[in-house]
Amino acid sequence: MSNRRSSRSPLLPGRGPLAKVPPAAAFLAVVVWFAAGVLIRGPVGAVSLVALAAGVGVLLAGTWRVLAPAQRFGRVLVLCLLVAVAISVW
Repeated sequence: MSNRRSSRSPLLPGRGPLAKVPPAAAFLAVVVWFAAGVLIRGPVGAVSLVALAAGVGVLLAGTWRVLAPAQRFGRVLVLCLLVAVAISVW
């Protein structure tokens, strides 16, 4: 028997503000926010992307202790890429 987690089980069970948000809706919201920031460009787009990066950073900080080192590395890499894109659209 495998010890793998079901893809439908929550990563961090809880009752926080995002507990009832479907993962697909959250993913779509992030994609739309990122695309808008890239398409708007300039200071407004950069600030939008920095705000998105701040939100991702807060979520990363909240889940840090339960993530494996490889997962931490991947998420920090994505966060760094997001900040680099924000700087490039300025």
